[in-house]
This record gives sequence, C-alpha cells and structure tokens, in this order.
Amino acid sequence: MSNVPPDAGALRGAVDLSALKNRQNAPAAPPAGEQSASASSALVRDVTDATFNEILELSRTVPVVVDLWAEWCEPCKQLSPVIEKVVRELAGRVVLVKVDIDQNPQLKQAFGAQSIPMVVALLGGQPAPLFNGAIPEQQVRQVFDQLLQVAAQNGITGTVDASAEGEEQAEEPEEKPLPPLHAEAFAAIEAGDYARAVTAYEQAL
Repeated sequence: MSNVPPDAGALRGAVDLSALKNRQNAPAAPPAGEQSASASSALVRDVTDATFNEILELSRTVPVVVDLWAEWCEPCKQLSPVIEKVVRELAGRVVLVKVDIDQNPQLKQAFGAQSIPMVVALLGGQPAPLFNGAIPEQQVRQVFDQLLQVAAQNGITGTVDASAEGEEQAEEPEEKPLPPLHAEAFAAIEAGDYARAVTAYEQAL
C-alpha cells in the first residue's frame, strides 16, 4: 500500500529539502548521453541538484512525482517505464521527474534514499514518500489516484500542456514578412546605406 498522506499537514517534514533551496554551486547536470532518452519532455524530465529548485516551484501548481533511480538498479529499469506510462496517460495532471542518485548526491541525501527505486511526491513544495521498490502497474495507478485526491484537497489542481509531447524538435514557425518600410531599412543596412535605412525607419514611425 502507498504512504500518501491524508492531508497537507502530513506532507510537512517528510524529507528535508531545505539544503537544496537557492543552491548556486550545485554540480552540473550529467552528460546528455547518461540521461534517459524520454526525459526531455513536458511530462517526464531529468532533474539535478542544480535544477531541482524549478521542480519545487512547479509542485505548487501541479503534483510532481520524483523517481529516484540509478543505472545499475535493475528494479528501477522495470519500474520507470511503468511510471512513465501512467504519467503520460494522466495527460498533464502529474509531472514525473527522474533523479539519478549517482549523479546527484545532494538529492540522494535530501530524500534519504537508502534503497531504490524510491518514489516520492511533491505537493506545494512539500515532499511525501509514496513507495519503495518496483510495484505492479495497477498499484502505481492506485497510488497516483490517491495522490491526485490529496492534491485536489490542497488546491493543487493545475496541469502541464501535454499537447506538444514528443514534438520538442518541431520546426520553428515561419517568420512573418517585414512591413515594406522595415524591409527597405533592413536591406539598406545590409547594403551599408545607413542614411537610407534611417529615412525608411523615420517614414515607418
């Protein structure tokens, strides 16, 4: 069974994250090749000691699930895809962040990760343990349902836009053509005719 707390008061003090707030000299993020390929999206993200502050802020508007894992952890490799699947099905009502404890010792210490996989929730910047070890998909769903209920009770009902999921590499929108006078001024600058550019800009204004 999960350890989702019944009320907001029970969220406080579950994990001490105070040492991570406003930390400026945290270690850099791990090389891109060492991160999960699926983690650079709106719903599933890798976080580090250096970027965790952003997640604390995000948790004030949408429930955040923290998956603490490591490359050598076989149960982690079984559990992570299950959590990701459930998170994506919730379509922005929950955000999943993944923490490689080998790369981020401060987060490992802050969450007291004695064994992994370890899954923790963040609501309003306050952490609460969810479960340890790999559990079946159905149980993951039950835990997340409880988490959403607790979040709603505490007014945390925001969502993340999942419509662009998997489209991070989409082409940039086409630039709109410049107005005629602006285009003339731009062409004049490229030609080195600054007097003509000034005249065109003055006319545009």
